[in-house]
Amino acid sequence: MHCAACQSAIDPGDSWCSKCGVAVRRSEPDSERRFVTILRADVVDSTGLVADLDPEEAVSRLEPALVAMRGAVRQFGGIVSKELGDGLSAVFGAPIADDNHAPLACHAAIELVRRVAGLGDPGLQVRVGLHSGHVVAYMIASEFSKVYEIGGAAQHLAARLESAAEANQIYVSEACQQLAEGHVRFEFLGGRPLRGFNQSVPVYRIVGASDLSSWRVRRARSVSRFVDRTTERALLARAVEGARTSRQTVLLLGDAGIGKSRLAHESVQELRSHGWRLIDAECSPNLQGAPFSTLKRLLLSALEVAAKDPDSPSDPREELAEIQQCALDAVLDLPISNPQWNQLEPHARGRAISDASCAIVGGIADRQRTILLLEDLHWIDRASDSVMATIASLQAPGLLVLLTSRPNGMPVWIARCHAEVVAMRPLDDDSGLAMLADMLGPSAANDDLKNRIISHTANVPLFIEEVCRGLRDSGTLHGQWGDLALMRPIEELGIPSSIQGVIAARLDRVSRQERSVLQIAAALGPRSSVAMLRKLVELSENALQDCLAALDRAELLARIDRELDDALEFRHEMVRQVTYDSMVDKVREDIHARILVTLESNASSTDAPDALCYHAVRAKDWYKAFVHGKSAGRKCLSRSAFSDAASYFEVAMGSLDKTPITPLREADAIDLRMEARAAFIASGQVAEWLDLGKEAERRAGAIDDIGRRVAAMTVRAGAQNFYGAPVEAVVASEEVVRLAEEWGNQGWLNLARYGLGQAYFLAGRYREAERTLALAHAQLAGPDASAPIGTTPRNLLLLCCMMKSFTHTVIGELDIADRLQREAAAIAAETNRPYDLSAAAYSGGWLMLGRGDPAAAAAILEEGFVLAQKHGIRLFVPVLACHLGMAYLEQGLFDRARGMLGEAREEAKAVGYTSAVLRSSIYLALATWRLGDARAAQNMLREARNTARQQGFSGLEAEALFGEAVVTPASSAESRAAILASLRAAIAIASESGAQPLQRKAEAMLTEVLAQGSELI
Repeated sequence: MHCAACQSAIDPGDSWCSKCGVAVRRSEPDSERRFVTILRADVVDSTGLVADLDPEEAVSRLEPALVAMRGAVRQFGGIVSKELGDGLSAVFGAPIADDNHAPLACHAAIELVRRVAGLGDPGLQVRVGLHSGHVVAYMIASEFSKVYEIGGAAQHLAARLESAAEANQIYVSEACQQLAEGHVRFEFLGGRPLRGFNQSVPVYRIVGASDLSSWRVRRARSVSRFVDRTTERALLARAVEGARTSRQTVLLLGDAGIGKSRLAHESVQELRSHGWRLIDAECSPNLQGAPFSTLKRLLLSALEVAAKDPDSPSDPREELAEIQQCALDAVLDLPISNPQWNQLEPHARGRAISDASCAIVGGIADRQRTILLLEDLHWIDRASDSVMATIASLQAPGLLVLLTSRPNGMPVWIARCHAEVVAMRPLDDDSGLAMLADMLGPSAANDDLKNRIISHTANVPLFIEEVCRGLRDSGTLHGQWGDLALMRPIEELGIPSSIQGVIAARLDRVSRQERSVLQIAAALGPRSSVAMLRKLVELSENALQDCLAALDRAELLARIDRELDDALEFRHEMVRQVTYDSMVDKVREDIHARILVTLESNASSTDAPDALCYHAVRAKDWYKAFVHGKSAGRKCLSRSAFSDAASYFEVAMGSLDKTPITPLREADAIDLRMEARAAFIASGQVAEWLDLGKEAERRAGAIDDIGRRVAAMTVRAGAQNFYGAPVEAVVASEEVVRLAEEWGNQGWLNLARYGLGQAYFLAGRYREAERTLALAHAQLAGPDASAPIGTTPRNLLLLCCMMKSFTHTVIGELDIADRLQREAAAIAAETNRPYDLSAAAYSGGWLMLGRGDPAAAAAILEEGFVLAQKHGIRLFVPVLACHLGMAYLEQGLFDRARGMLGEAREEAKAVGYTSAVLRSSIYLALATWRLGDARAAQNMLREARNTARQQGFSGLEAEALFGEAVVTPASSAESRAAILASLRAAIAIASESGAQPLQRKAEAMLTEVLAQGSELI
């Protein structure tokens, strides 16, 4: 045995060298050559800090910084190899090898600087140096301790970088930067002269950490290379070529584990090497109910890309209109101070979010060719889905939109954006064998095993890899990846029949404590944090860290690099799902209940009611699920995510109904339905809106609450005015008015009378509509005007003026209609609300049509239609479009009329606005007739007339009958008889309802037909 310092011979039992006095080094194990990353850190100007202090005070002054340094190194798996009084040296990648040693060291350095800065002592500032290279590593044992030592030139470069670094800065060598690129963001500082080096050394400064996607986690742990996919890559290459002149969208479609992400990222990596930029995000199964969760990730990636572009503005948001900036802030959960945002109609907010997102992505693509990669589209939240559909249809040259999805989650808009769908298939046998050769080694001794795995896994890449991991973990395969030997006869192998079975078998090999940690992480979702697990597991810190290290080594739960957050990620979503599914209900509910309590104790969790709702439902804590579901619904409404809002309100309603029945619970259930109606109305779910009113009315009757019953009946009657039967709406509205009169609440009475007037109008009872609306109008125009919560007297007065104006127009009292229209327009000008302006434009256009001035009507209606579309006022869009089409028809613009009326009908169908569907169908038929297709026009009118008669829209029935008379050619005795029958029926209905203009037109036509000799029929 020889001394490591002077190489003198020493006895095995000696602790010190007799020649030089150096402690004897005993290696455990023998010295090894390793490729590692070395971290050097020290306190800036430590000598000045402790110069006037005695030794104990000096130690106390510096010790907090050293404790912070040690903690940061250990957090990321490093080993402190030496402490230097005011700093330390650490190694990553030894004694346990880790291919991610450079990223881990970089993140440890970031955390080290953060921890020292967090001490609150301005005198304690640190600097850090990092270098990756070969070293000789060995364990030194003395009679007091063991120290892991490293030797070689690499540690000197790390030390020189540390010395050159400024306070709270991290300097990195080029070798380390190349290994950590993508995990960490760097700034190149150029060549720097460093002591002991003859030439300038390239130096980089760390500026921040990058968030790793699930793919990056999987890729970092992968043990196989990319093989085959020749056909799929050729299709992608064709799309890349096409993207030079126009936006291209490609969807990689395939089952879990088939290799979608691998193909996408291998392609992206190649494109980036040719100068393409990357915007990327992934959808999460746990965030499907969180509106704009995917879009938020996408925008953060886009803004980061833009920030790196020297030719782009410092912040691309500054190029957007102010409302669009507010829209982005809403998605990014940033505070919004602009009051104009709060005044926007909900759909207008959604459109602003979509426009702003497209502007950001399109602006980046304009400056440089860009790939937009969105993974796991089958888990996208609905709010992001609608925006993504628009982005995927952008007409932007230089943009390649690359999507991945499972077959059962392919969005409906894929066809509309003309996407190239690439169906992913399992690998062929040669490619599967190539994968296995990389993992098991080229030895022919494993040929039978490879063939068995190929046969068993059907060449699904993830399945192949997981089977090999399972065999290695169980000891059936022994050795290192690329050189594995089979330790048991192949006939004894029991390979599970599915990939889920492979994963389950691997889970069975972890300890009870490790399984518990894994189950909690699975309940938290695909991504969690050590900080959250620490609050939830009943383990000591050391035991928790041991479990996490074991799960990381087992490739089940991996630590990932994330700025200032010790994050954890499942290697694949299937691992999480199998883990989650393996829990019995009681265990699962208990875990979610603990997560819920922990989240509720966090003040910031109030901003995430969707997560609280998710865990409350799975914990079966139904009252909390109601509370958090309602909060999540409100949050979605504020962000114009109406479908998501409706879903959360449904969760809240269902959860509340699982709690014990009490009068208070029933009152909450009614109020919740009244609040939820806005989500269902705005998202076009009018049938559900009607059901809400019916159910709330039933419950209000059961607890004998007249106020809530009036509110519920008002909701039901209002829905019936739009959805289906006006006869039922009249009955319901008459009852509401009676109850409101008994109750004595003038505000609710005004709203009830407005609803009844609207019901009378739709039923064709125009005189009754006028009288009822007059009562509400008189009170609302007086000094004691009153309206119920949710509206204002001025707004309700405007609606009464609007409704009353076109009632007088229909019955031919145009002067009264004109006075009411002026009053409505004055209120709209006063409030300047888009909703009010659209309402005034609606009645104004109708009045101009009644006056026989279609050009003036078109001018007013076009302005209102654009306004309603811009601000997403869905209930006004179809009726404005319908009357605009009627104005075009009266002007002889038949093609424009047919296009506008067709759009009106489709929009009315989408909203569930039955009367608008019928009216637009009637006038679409007239436009179709004008364009030469009489048979199609007759069929459309006949269908509209039958529907109007069956559902009680007598006014529309009369219009359809008159239309039938107009389009029917008088070419035979039978057709002339049909014309006469239609006219006489139209006259009878118009006379009864008071629609004098229609009655006069029908009578004039009847006279003309009779004058031509049809009276003989």
